[in-house]
Amino acid sequence: MKKSLQINYPWQQLKRGQGFFVPCLDTQAVKTDGLQHALRYRLFDARAREGVKNGLIGVWFFRLD
Repeated sequence: MKKSLQINYPWQQLKRGQGFFVPCLDTQAVKTDGLQHALRYRLFDARAREGVKNGLIGVWFFRLD
């Protein structure tokens, strides 16, 4: 059985040009889930990039400027 964590994506507080980082191991699943959450707020300018920040693997979510 796969147990998943609940991730709170702060899309509703994000202004254009801002972003947030979500550390994770399964970057593709988090990337897909995060962008689906952005669509719930009609944020069609939301983007995601996989990478490393402060030694942690994860996904950087941001809105275009």
